[in-house]
Amino acid sequence: MYRFFHRVRFLFQFHKSIPFMKDFFTTNEVKLITKILFAVLIIGYIALPFDLIPDFIMLFGIMDDATIAILLLQLMVKIAPQSLKEKHNLYQ
Repeated sequence: MYRFFHRVRFLFQFHKSIPFMKDFFTTNEVKLITKILFAVLIIGYIALPFDLIPDFIMLFGIMDDATIAILLLQLMVKIAPQSLKEKHNLYQ
């Protein structure tokens, strides 16, 4: 249950994650293949018209997009180098 509330809180603070994402993709501490993989996943999910739940189903269609974004960002934080986590005060 704690994870659910943590993810909801994280969603409302998503705008604070943009500097982290910029540093994640520009640092030399993260392998190039990892950066490419995340870029493909992010761009692919945005570009492909297929959703787990179609967006025309009001609230649930948007929630699945937000959930995927949160999960990808949390995975990025999880595998980020410790120096990047400390710089952005991200601990998991």
